[in-house]
Amino acid sequence: MKKIIFVLAILLLFSSGIIFAQEGAVEGAEGSESLSMWRYISAALAVGISCIAGGIAVGQIGSAAMGAMSENPELSGKALPYAGLAEGICLWGFLVALLILVI
Repeated sequence: MKKIIFVLAILLLFSSGIIFAQEGAVEGAEGSESLSMWRYISAALAVGISCIAGGIAVGQIGSAAMGAMSENPELSGKALPYAGLAEGICLWGFLVALLILVI
């Protein structure tokens, strides 16, 4: 899993480098178009990274909760709020992206 995250981070760095190179090569581009592009990219990153992190968290919490419930079935009600908190990470990423696009 760490290798996949590392590869994704490298790809993100290379893609941002390509964007910077293209932005510098284009002459006469207006500042508002460049700002709009960065708003969309930052909103996409906010949602994407938060959803990936939420998925990783829910996966780890879910596997731990299933292991605990296999030994003691009464723990099912106690594990549910933790999975909900992990899913809330995705919601916060969406709200941040919405604020980036609106404001």
